[in-house]
Amino acid sequence: MPKRKDLKKILLIGSGPIVIGQACEFDYSGTQAVKALKEEGYQVVLVNSNPATIMTDPEFADATYVEPLTPEVLTKVIEKERPDALLPTLGGQTALNLAMTLGERGILAKYKVELLGANLEAIKTAEDRADFKECMQEIGIEVAKSGLVHNLKEAEKVIQRVGFPAILRPAFTLGGTGGGIAYNREDYLELIKKGLEASPVSQVLVEESLLGWKEFELEVMRDKKDNVVIICSIENLDPMGVHTGDSITIAPAQTLSDKEYQKMRDQSLAIIRAIGVDTGGSNIQFALNPKNGRLVVIEMNPRVSRSSALASKATGFAIAKIATKLAVGYTLDEILNDITRVSPAAFEPSIDYVVTKIPRFTFEKFTKADPQLTTQMKSVGEAMAIGRTFKESLQKALRSLEIGSAGFEPKLKLRPKNEETKKKILQAIKKPTAERLYHVADAMRYGLTDQEIYQASFIDPWFLAQIREIIEAEALIKNRFKRLKSTEMVEALQEAKAMGFSDQRLADLTKQTPSQISRLRKQYQVKPIYKRVDTCAAEFEAHTPYLYSSYDQEDEAFVTKNKKVVILGGGPNRIGQGIEFDYCCVHASMALREAGFESIMVNCNPETVSTDYDISDRLYFEPLTEEDVLNILEKEKPWGVIVQFGGQTPLKLAHAIEKAGFNILGTSPDSIDLAEDRKRFQRFLKRLKLKQPPNGTVTSLSEAKKVAKKIGYPVVVRPSYVLGGRAMEIVYDTKSLSRYMKEAVQASKEHPILIDKFL
Repeated sequence: MPKRKDLKKILLIGSGPIVIGQACEFDYSGTQAVKALKEEGYQVVLVNSNPATIMTDPEFADATYVEPLTPEVLTKVIEKERPDALLPTLGGQTALNLAMTLGERGILAKYKVELLGANLEAIKTAEDRADFKECMQEIGIEVAKSGLVHNLKEAEKVIQRVGFPAILRPAFTLGGTGGGIAYNREDYLELIKKGLEASPVSQVLVEESLLGWKEFELEVMRDKKDNVVIICSIENLDPMGVHTGDSITIAPAQTLSDKEYQKMRDQSLAIIRAIGVDTGGSNIQFALNPKNGRLVVIEMNPRVSRSSALASKATGFAIAKIATKLAVGYTLDEILNDITRVSPAAFEPSIDYVVTKIPRFTFEKFTKADPQLTTQMKSVGEAMAIGRTFKESLQKALRSLEIGSAGFEPKLKLRPKNEETKKKILQAIKKPTAERLYHVADAMRYGLTDQEIYQASFIDPWFLAQIREIIEAEALIKNRFKRLKSTEMVEALQEAKAMGFSDQRLADLTKQTPSQISRLRKQYQVKPIYKRVDTCAAEFEAHTPYLYSSYDQEDEAFVTKNKKVVILGGGPNRIGQGIEFDYCCVHASMALREAGFESIMVNCNPETVSTDYDISDRLYFEPLTEEDVLNILEKEKPWGVIVQFGGQTPLKLAHAIEKAGFNILGTSPDSIDLAEDRKRFQRFLKRLKLKQPPNGTVTSLSEAKKVAKKIGYPVVVRPSYVLGGRAMEIVYDTKSLSRYMKEAVQASKEHPILIDKFL
């Protein structure tokens, strides 16, 4: 079926400001949608209130309204622009809820605006917990035992049937807002009150606890002819009880039997048809009981979601773009795959690598926040890594987070070896936190068995076996590395690198420096090669250079001799460094292409527009560490490197890049250091005879105490090379200063800390 010619003007709703649970992945999907509609010759009207997005750039849509996302504002826009249709499935929960409100108020009918992608009935059935449960029961698909609550009286009745622990999910909310797990009556009633307030329809679903079950997601697409394809299976490493946005996730799923996968697949096809998502993508979540294989469906998002962005980057399949084209009448077999240019979108992606996503938390900025992970999302960003094996992609993902981790560093005290220590370790792995994976590694170092760790954490034994292989390899490296002969050294380095070990981690284990390990690798010709993401496991040639590193055999980089410039992205989103830096990187790439340069993007954030395969000439999905970036630069030999658009992340690498002999474009590393290093900047201001509050720069606690005493409390402590006020604090006494210096030094290890008078 060709595209619809009866539609001329289409309205798109963005997702508004960045909030936990709804971040820049919707700028990515919205930008793809605008581009796809323009490509097909439609007029596009966009409404979004976030000025930091690519999609709100004036050159993208025909008319862009940077206005509050309210039904009243949208009504005025519809009245003025008179669009033929509204596409609400690409702007997250915000767009979906607004479309529902406009439909219920009769605005869409009044102005004859057709809803594309999913109709009101389909959205309501998928989003309303009671309707969804009823729909699933009608088609014979099992859901968890549950009851709907609209008031405290109903809450008492439902809990008697469901029992504790119970999971609470308010209707029509995002990122688990207002939800939680209740272990007793007191917690339960408190959460019910919060949930009823958070839900726009004052409705909370109370479900039997599936804690300890395995969680899976399938990304599904359907077209007008009822063709349905599964784009990607995603497995959560963390068991049920942790919001999927806060869980470590792996694609494709690693621990499903074929029988289980086929059952999940069949149910997904039945669900998308029963709900009535006519065209486009949906995300369906399942829970699997590892003891008896019981499979239940948890929920469905009848729209492009956070997981859709991850699945797009994991497979190379442009979900948002294709969903948009399906919405305007195309079928899957009519849309060509951009990467292979020969296979249609009806071909399900096949991947011959493993993708790991790890969420990025910012608890260091909110030290009083509860770090326990629950069904309410707390992460502010995520990093994704690609490897030939799970071990490789996991270790690459850990160092992509930029939390000072180069691998599985020890976090817990493992001595003395007694019952008390064992109890503390078990407690640490039982509690889902951002550091649980490190605690699992420590439990293995302590001597706990995989069975003991599984009983405490419910992390699947397959994942535990993989982590144990890394920990055992660490022990071997520690004990044998320096005694190896040259032939053994080549093999040991190759094996370690193939498991994802960074030079920094190998240096830590062998008490050397990362540059010593790097020299050793080069001496023995142990270098990474680059593989292509091609959607088809190398069945067809990939025309889009979307690359990841590995220590495999065959190199697929096919480097050109063009004049090229590398742009370093910002890595995972965090407070103080987010979408606005990605905006800068995307514009830098566009400007370079216009100026006739080959643009090369390096980033590891799956949510962003910059990691879309068609934004730059070449995309390296790699960690933004010194080692990984220098490996790419040595491979590409660019004319220049741009470090000034990715926030603080690339600035930290500027000196190492210059030292390695590469040309940094724009602000020089010395000027960057002058502005970022507190001591140098202090001297610079003195030289210019500019006033500063009374201050001093320090590198240790003893120096800090002396300076603070001289200046007089209260003082402000400011580390170097940090962004968004990270690790900055007003300190009122010596005790607080002692406690605080620990964190400030951690935030900026190699640079001085400024202590100045609080004005």
